[in-house]
Amino acid sequence: MNEPYDFGLIGLGVMGRNFILNVADKGFSALGHDLDSEKVSALKEEGGNPEKVDATTEIKDFVAGLSKPRKIMLLVPAGKAVDAVISSIRPYLENGDLLIDGGNSFFSDTDRRTTELADKGIHFFGAGVSGGAKGARLGPSIMPGGSKEAYEHIRPVFEAVAAKYEGEPCVAYLGPKSAGNYVKMVHNGIEYGLMQLTSEVYDFLKRVGNLDNLALQKVFSDWNKGRLQSYLVEITANILGTRDKLGDGFLVDQILDKAKQKGTGKWTSQNAMDLGIPVPTIDIAVSMRQISALKELRQTADGNYDHPGLESEDPAALIRLAEAALYFSFIIAYSQGLHQLREASEEYGYELQLSTIAKIWRAGCIIRAGLLQDISHAFSKNADLEHLLLAPDMIPLIREAVPSVRTLLKKAIDNGVPMPGLSSALVYFDAFTSGRLSLNLIQAQRDYFGAHTYERVDREGTFHTEWYKD
Repeated sequence: MNEPYDFGLIGLGVMGRNFILNVADKGFSALGHDLDSEKVSALKEEGGNPEKVDATTEIKDFVAGLSKPRKIMLLVPAGKAVDAVISSIRPYLENGDLLIDGGNSFFSDTDRRTTELADKGIHFFGAGVSGGAKGARLGPSIMPGGSKEAYEHIRPVFEAVAAKYEGEPCVAYLGPKSAGNYVKMVHNGIEYGLMQLTSEVYDFLKRVGNLDNLALQKVFSDWNKGRLQSYLVEITANILGTRDKLGDGFLVDQILDKAKQKGTGKWTSQNAMDLGIPVPTIDIAVSMRQISALKELRQTADGNYDHPGLESEDPAALIRLAEAALYFSFIIAYSQGLHQLREASEEYGYELQLSTIAKIWRAGCIIRAGLLQDISHAFSKNADLEHLLLAPDMIPLIREAVPSVRTLLKKAIDNGVPMPGLSSALVYFDAFTSGRLSLNLIQAQRDYFGAHTYERVDREGTFHTEWYKD
């Protein structure tokens, strides 16, 4: 009889198969499970050695083949599929076993499942996994949350398979309950923001700078060698240089401008509103995907309105402005997400360490960027830092970039090029750095029509005024 396997994984789609092969490559024996016999066979064939990695369609045999405490990861679609897997496997689990949800589950679902399984002594983890299929195979960023004591059983596996940044694994225990799923949710919200910002700068340089795809490829490739070094900038350069195999020209020009979404960006925005935390750059990124879906309406409206004529601009000057603007807006997007994480940690008792989160995002994940090293340092220097824009090391970098943002946005407005992500980043910055805003008038209006009261700047207390009498 074979020795029991060190690690189990349910869901042998592309992500699951790649992750389990990664585990096996790192010296841990691994057993997979899927109801699809073709996926089981595919893993067996690719794994090669059944003592190293094997798979089965039988859930009972799968559980019986694992060493105790069993360490089982689920890589299945979020929602009902997770509950269905839990229901099927629960009768075979024992006290002390670990069940790890590696999908994009909503954090409150993880809290519910944690409570339900705790009654049987089973430890349930929500562990965000970022990096796509390639990251799963070669090294993702992993964001686990749950029982700290139980995490020690899975820590050696996760640290072995995770991406490495200067030798450090891009995984760390983040906190209790649904901390891991929550961090992954906000990670995805930041991802929405960064992608929107990148697409806007690409569009601006293409339309106002009149740069073709090869010129744009060089711009993004050059940026990836500097302070904008990041996965998204890197792949943007690769995309822009990819020719269309089904026709002439470049593939990016043939892709329909309707961006889809799976909901994690929306969850980030919704929960930020519940917490009272402003994340406008993430919000507008979600809204732009929704606007993009209105393709037919947009085309109709396009024919009904005039547009400014594009002015001739010096491409080199525009590229310099765009680099500074993208750098600034990247900082803002990270700032908003990290601020949400800080407040959520207080609200939900996650005990999050923002410096640690920034560190495990430095490699493997979709939002990895050289900038995260600076962000991690900022929160390492001051664990009580309330907001990234208040970090002493960040202030001069932001000050230097802001004039370029203002100049670029003026040009975008004059030329009718929509840049809502960048605009929201600048408006957020201007509002956040304003000691006094116009909301005193809103409070007066609320008191006028609803007697909602107001506070004063010159004395303590709550006040109401009879503003108008017939």
